[in-house]
Amino acid sequence: MAMIGLGQGAAGTLPAMAAMPEIELVAGADLNPAMRQGFAAHFPDARVYSSVADVCADPAVEAVWIATPNRFHAEHAIEAMRAGKHVIVEKPMAITMEEADRMVAASRANGVTLLAGHTRSLSIWNRAMRRIALSGQIGGLRAIHIAAHTDWMIRPRTPDELDPNQGGGIVFRQGPHQIDTLRLLGGGMLRSVRGMTGKWLDARPIPGYFTAYLEFEDGTPATIMHNGYGYFAMSSLYPWVRDKREYTHADRAALRRDLESGRRDESKEKEEFRVGGTRDPVAAASRAAAEPYPWKPFDLGPVEVACERGMILPSQWGLTVYGDDGPREVDLRHLQRPEPDPSGGLSIAILEELHGAVVGGKRAYHTAEWGRATLEAVLAVMQSAAERREITLKHQVEMPADYDLDMCIDAC
Repeated sequence: MAMIGLGQGAAGTLPAMAAMPEIELVAGADLNPAMRQGFAAHFPDARVYSSVADVCADPAVEAVWIATPNRFHAEHAIEAMRAGKHVIVEKPMAITMEEADRMVAASRANGVTLLAGHTRSLSIWNRAMRRIALSGQIGGLRAIHIAAHTDWMIRPRTPDELDPNQGGGIVFRQGPHQIDTLRLLGGGMLRSVRGMTGKWLDARPIPGYFTAYLEFEDGTPATIMHNGYGYFAMSSLYPWVRDKREYTHADRAALRRDLESGRRDESKEKEEFRVGGTRDPVAAASRAAAEPYPWKPFDLGPVEVACERGMILPSQWGLTVYGDDGPREVDLRHLQRPEPDPSGGLSIAILEELHGAVVGGKRAYHTAEWGRATLEAVLAVMQSAAERREITLKHQVEMPADYDLDMCIDAC
């Protein structure tokens, strides 16, 4: 397998890819020579390329992970599929429905698997929530609510990350986490979206807030919200979350002042988090002990699932299920794999799915069609905000009931 694009997203995925026995990391590619150098230092046995074409021409590469800037996702995925490579593409899958349509067509025409991955729907917490909701032990699913408070808008950003025309902005880059998750929990078939965005920081001339009401075909309601301005961090509500990579309140205040004054060198800051940078997650993962990791909000926020006779919420080591007999703790540590995964299990989950589909002949679930349906709802949030009306969806697909059917929720 090869990694195409060696930025911050790749840095959070490469440790899992390199450590999983099912995967052989054979190549990496990027235009930036510093990132290529960093990749070569971490993975001396892998080949290093400067172009997508060179990766696609390598006969040893069977599959690629597309982690290039969002505006290139469709172009690079289609190029790889035409070369007969299987593909995992980062969220968002594409930036227009026309691009997504072409990706679906390329997957079918070339007989390869394309998975739209790396969203928080892949975490064991959300997948276990779905299995419990489907089990009916606290009645049928009735509502889903997700809310996030982060510092997304004041983190270091490149110009393309702040340009919606290039797939930038908080809705494009964070909306897929929440929408993919609620689609998984609710079965996939959304009917409509009514959204609104907020642009509240002059130094960032794009929305840093979004909220939406989404309704499934069966009438189940869902809400999402993300406030990325950094005045409050959702992680502060959970005493076990002490991630040294996260900004403190003082850090966020200083970053906001520097941003508004124009003193920040965001390009330099961004380089620190990429492959080979001073805060490279690959290096951090290689030093970390292999031990269970507790739940934290990340950029998704806590997910609240309301059922007919109870509620399901995340807890430190699993889930709390509130039912007629009171709360019950469900420990999920036995579902975590030992490989390092700075993404919180997302990389491992989608890599397992690709391996199962390509090598084991198993069903693929996060297909090109699934990714296109999530993108449709993400785009609908922005369209609804601009036009101030409800948007009806047309390209939704179901998540089959047998997804994760063999997941053992209680330790086995």
